[in-house]
Amino acid sequence: MDKIRVDKWLWSVRIFKSRTRATEMCKSGKVSIRESKVKPSQSIAIDDIVEVNKNGYNFRFKVKELLTKRVSAILAQEAYDDLTPLEELNKYEDWFVGKASAERRPRGTGRPTKHDRRTIDRFKQEFYFDE
Repeated sequence: MDKIRVDKWLWSVRIFKSRTRATEMCKSGKVSIRESKVKPSQSIAIDDIVEVNKNGYNFRFKVKELLTKRVSAILAQEAYDDLTPLEELNKYEDWFVGKASAERRPRGTGRPTKHDRRTIDRFKQEFYFDE
């Protein structure tokens, strides 16, 4: 096997949690190969450079191995070289760390229920990461 779909590879090496999410990101133009945006069905080969814009961060990966099935995180890391610049990796720390206070709930309200947690998570996802 010398080629594989880009959405399948991104999912199998754990860049995205689901193949559906990988497909959506390709369709929205947040994945590129050789500096051109790709469709989910685009084939990639070994030594291709894949650029992914995920949650406002620009990641670069060099394909070392083509995987068709999702593997453990340890095996997934062996399938690519992370070429993301150091300043991009430090962007999260520079932007976020120390700027927000800890979240608080009113005293006596107890822990959030599962429904409350999901509502909070949805709000944070839309507010902070709006993909």
